[in-house]
Amino acid sequence: MHLAFFEPRIPGNTGSAIRLAAATGATLHLVEPLGFDLSEPKLRRAGLDYHDLAHVVVHPDLEDLLASLPQSRVLAFTTHTTTRHTDVEYSDDDVLLFGPEPTGLPPEVLAHPRVTGQVRIPMLAGRRSLNLSNAAAIAAYEVWRQRGFDGGE
Repeated sequence: MHLAFFEPRIPGNTGSAIRLAAATGATLHLVEPLGFDLSEPKLRRAGLDYHDLAHVVVHPDLEDLLASLPQSRVLAFTTHTTTRHTDVEYSDDDVLLFGPEPTGLPPEVLAHPRVTGQVRIPMLAGRRSLNLSNAAAIAAYEVWRQRGFDGGE
C-alpha cells in the first residue's frame, strides 16, 4: 500500500506517518513542497527510531508521484464526498492520497484524471476534519485489515 501526503505542513504528523509506514509495511510518499525540513526535531521525535524501518519517498510534485506508480489506483481522501473508506475494496498497489493540514486536497488535485476515486472517513456532524496522521492510520489499517494483516503478528 502507498500512503501519499500532498504538500504536508506539520512535521509531527509526517513523523507519525513514518512510524505508521514502518508498522504496516506501507510506503510513505511525500509530495513537495514540504512545510518543514526532513531533519526537523519534531519530525524525528514523532518517528522515534522507526525512520530506518520505513520506506519514505520524496517527490518534487504530484506528477512525479503519479509517474512512479503508473498502474496504481489513486484514492483521494476528502470530506467532500459520500463514499466511505470502508466501502472500497482495496488493492495491494493503491495510493491513498491525503491533503495538507488544514486545507485538505485542493480542487485541481481532486479533479486530476489519475484520481480514480474520492473517499471519506465518517465523523460526527459539524466536525471539520481529522488530524492528518490519524486519518492516514485509519485508512491504512482498513486496507491492511482487508488484506488479512498480511505479514502482521
